[in-house]
Amino acid sequence: MRTASKEFKVKCPTCQKQVQWKDNPFRPFCGERCSLIDMGKWADDQYKIESEDQHVDETDEPKG
Repeated sequence: MRTASKEFKVKCPTCQKQVQWKDNPFRPFCGERCSLIDMGKWADDQYKIESEDQHVDETDEPKG
């Protein structure tokens, strides 16, 4: 006999509310609002991914 398992829940990255993972179309967010808030932060450069690559300015003349 199988015992009932607990629903897997995560914290919404935006508002920290506990939300169900399964059947949540906005996961890991609690809903559309928090998803859009997060997308806005990316668009506004509030989040950045660090890289070891140096920025290449395509308008510069090639060296060498």
